[in-house]
Amino acid sequence: MGWILTSPLVSLPILAQTSVRPLEDVPPFKPLPSQPSELLTETEYTLGAGDRIKVTVSPVQEYGGDYQVLVDGTLALPILGNIRVEGLSITQLTDILSKQYAQYVKRPIVTVSLTAPRPLRIGIAGEINSPGSYLLSVAEGQKFPSVTQLIQQAGGLTTVADLNRVQIRRQFKGETLILNLNLWKLLKEGNLTQDITLRDGDSIFIATQATIDVAQTRLLSDANFGISANQEITVAIVGEVNRPGSYRVIPQSNTGNAGTTGNTTRRQPPRLTLAVQQAGGIKPLADIRQVEIRRFNRDGSQQIIPVDLWNLLETGNLEEDVILQQGDTITIPLAKDLPSDEAQSLATASFSPPTIRVQVVGEVRRPGTVEVPPNTPLNQAILAAGGFDQRRAAQGTVELIRLNFNGTVTKQDIDIDFAQGIAENDNPMLKNNDVVLVNRNLLTVASDTLTTIFSPFGALTGFFNFANLFDSNNNN
Repeated sequence: MGWILTSPLVSLPILAQTSVRPLEDVPPFKPLPSQPSELLTETEYTLGAGDRIKVTVSPVQEYGGDYQVLVDGTLALPILGNIRVEGLSITQLTDILSKQYAQYVKRPIVTVSLTAPRPLRIGIAGEINSPGSYLLSVAEGQKFPSVTQLIQQAGGLTTVADLNRVQIRRQFKGETLILNLNLWKLLKEGNLTQDITLRDGDSIFIATQATIDVAQTRLLSDANFGISANQEITVAIVGEVNRPGSYRVIPQSNTGNAGTTGNTTRRQPPRLTLAVQQAGGIKPLADIRQVEIRRFNRDGSQQIIPVDLWNLLETGNLEEDVILQQGDTITIPLAKDLPSDEAQSLATASFSPPTIRVQVVGEVRRPGTVEVPPNTPLNQAILAAGGFDQRRAAQGTVELIRLNFNGTVTKQDIDIDFAQGIAENDNPMLKNNDVVLVNRNLLTVASDTLTTIFSPFGALTGFFNFANLFDSNNNN
């Protein structure tokens, strides 16, 4: 792709020899000792095969023209013949040509300008979403692409990228140099000297954070070259969720007010709570204080990120809603003991299921499964099932049957009063998979018993036959 930039790089300053060190003096991709902030990290553009340049020689215009550097790194010029120019800067080549043409022209004025730079082949590795080799074309008059522009083209950073340790290997004046960048200075201070322009053959490496800083991850999600918000990712979620397994998490779109220009839509990278929602939400006894995210880095190492979602519920700390990365595994453990007040708060969390399923069986108008919001009291579940069957139901007491997390089953008799507010003994809040049993009244029990005994003759015929049997016995 091409880059729309503003000015050629022929005026870039030559890097001072003290601002970088030869490659053999430092371990590969390790941070160098701190460097004075006033030292430059840019280098002049050096010529190579494929570059097109313009040479003018005054006062002899015939010696000038447009030329291309050949594949062997040489330049064929009038009178001078082939001159090796590969690795030379524009300034160096100008000085050489001035001396060479001085043998044929008195006090020549030589100017050299770069008219069409060769395509740049640049490698990028480390904590980047699409590492590899990139070929970048630079049209006439354009500025060279910068480090952050290449990061954008390579899919953005991963969530564990260490912007304090971005390194560039570069061939310059016959040496392999390492340039150390701190892109946090660009994000926090707007320091553009850290966003240097690239050269053909550069190799960029972005290191991995030794310890993940979720606050820095949030800042990366806001940077235009940071974490990509356009990519779906696949994560696995296990433990105390309703549907454990593998899920594709799609970034969400947020619409904000852009003032007089109208609304703008911005996508947010996939976050932990979104993945939990896709997995059906947490179970009632999930320990959300001990959530873990297992993450594999580009260097093959693995990190465990502890997450306290209770802190998100209690304080609104969005840093706990961790931005996810491709291949993450989320584990939500079982709580050993969950206070009732916490269970109530947990049931209404955004990452809890929006509804619970309760079985209301027996003498109600619409027996079966009803879906109700979390923390629904027992009275409302009965009403959701159509209320009592007025002819058949024993309306004074119902049974609540609950399967506990340890595999045991408890049964509780509840005295029904529809005017009763939420109360543990009289109108408790229901949990997922609870069973509410509405029993028959005494008259219904007797009638159903007779129906069973005398079927298929019918309850009424059976009753008279039963009565006549006793009369016959008395007469005898």
